[in-house]
Amino acid sequence: MKLQVKPSEISGTIIAPPSKSCTHRAIVLASLAKGTSKIEKALICKDTTATIQAMEAFGATIKEDNDKLSIRGGRLKAPIEPIDCLNSGTTLRLCSGIASLMDNNITLTGDESLKGRPMKPLLNAFTEMGVYCVSTSKGITIRGPNNGRWTHIRGDVSSQFISSLLISSALKPRDTDIVITSPLVSKPYIDITTSMMAQFGVRCSETKDGYRVMGGQSYRPREYVIPGDYSSAAFALGAGAISGKVTVTGLDPNDVQGDRLIIDFLREFGADVSISGDSVTVVKSELEGINADIGNCPDLFPILAVIGTQAEGVTTLYNAAHLKHKESDRIAAVVTFLRNMGADIDETDDGCIIRGKCNLTGCTVNPNGDHRILMAAVVAAMSASGKTIITDGGCYDVSYPAFIKDFNTLGADLEEVE
Repeated sequence: MKLQVKPSEISGTIIAPPSKSCTHRAIVLASLAKGTSKIEKALICKDTTATIQAMEAFGATIKEDNDKLSIRGGRLKAPIEPIDCLNSGTTLRLCSGIASLMDNNITLTGDESLKGRPMKPLLNAFTEMGVYCVSTSKGITIRGPNNGRWTHIRGDVSSQFISSLLISSALKPRDTDIVITSPLVSKPYIDITTSMMAQFGVRCSETKDGYRVMGGQSYRPREYVIPGDYSSAAFALGAGAISGKVTVTGLDPNDVQGDRLIIDFLREFGADVSISGDSVTVVKSELEGINADIGNCPDLFPILAVIGTQAEGVTTLYNAAHLKHKESDRIAAVVTFLRNMGADIDETDDGCIIRGKCNLTGCTVNPNGDHRILMAAVVAAMSASGKTIITDGGCYDVSYPAFIKDFNTLGADLEEVE
C-alpha cells in the first residue's frame, strides 16, 4: 500500500493515542504479577501485540476487549517454541530479561530489521551475571538462572537495556547493582519503567553509578490506565505549528514521558502553544530555528527536523547518535527524504543541521518500515508543493493505528492508493 499526500491546511481536535511505551510495560508487569490486572486504554498495535503474544508464551492469560486488557499473571513457564518479537525492540529486550530468570533455553527472534538491532551490551550484562546467551542469524537464545549480584551496562545505546535489567532483577533472590558505564540516553524511558514498577509494587533506587534493585520482591496486580502518548501526538502538534491549528486531548501535562518536551521545543520555535487541562493546542506561526538537545527524547527527531525546515534560520538537532540503531538509521533516513524534498539539511554524527526556511517539493519517500519516518514524511508533505507518494504506506500501524483517520479528521489531504 502507498500513501498519497497533497498540500493541506488543517484544523480540528483529536484524542492522543495511548502510550506505546506504557502499554508494553503494563503488559509485562501485569504478566509478572500474581493475580489479575485490568489495563484500560491500552494501545493495541503490531508492537504491543508482539508483547501480548510473548507474555502469553511465558504463561500469562490475556483477554482483549477493544482497548481493555485483563491479564492473569504470576505463573511463569518456559516457552517451548521461539518467541517471535516481530519488529518490536521493546518486546525483545524486556522479554530477554524474563528469559534470563529461567533455567531453560529460550529463543527470541523477530523480523530481519529487529535481528539487526543492537543486543550485545544487554547480552554481555546477562553473561556477567552467569546467564548463558548466544546470538545467531536465527535469533537469541538465553538460559538462566540469573544469580548475579551486579552487572555493567552501557547507557548510550538503548535505555531498553536498563529497563530489562530493572524489571527482571526484582524477581531474583538476591539484590542487583546495575552499573551504567557510559552517558545515559533516553533516561525518561527508564523513569517510566521505575515509576510503573513502583505502581505494581516493586521498588528500586538510583545510585551514584546506576541503579540498585532489591531481590525477592513480587509484582502486585492492579488496575492501570494507559496515558496519552506524547511521542505520537507530536506529529499532529508539529503539523499544527506549520499547517494550521490542532488540538490534541488526553495528554497529562505532568507525565514523565520524555517526549513531553515537544511542547517546550514548539515554544522555542516560536509556535503559538496553549494548554488547558489535558488539551494542547498549537496554531500555525512564524517560526525561528532552534538548537535542541534531544538525547532524552530521540523519537522527536523526525518531526523536529520537519518543523526545522519551515523555520527561519538554522536549526540544530544534536545528542542523538543512538538514533542510528532504531528501526532504521533515523538520522540518515530523515536527512535523505527531506533533502529529496528540497531541504537544505546536513547530517552530523549525532543529529542534523537545517538551514531554513525551505521550500519543499513533493517526491516519493520510502520509510523502509519505520513508522516515525512515515509520519514525519506526511507532515512534511502537507507543507510541500505538489503531491508526495509514500511507499510502504502501512507501517504507521506499528505504533499509531489511527494515524490516517486522525489526520483525515484534521483535514489532511491524505489517502491510501494502490
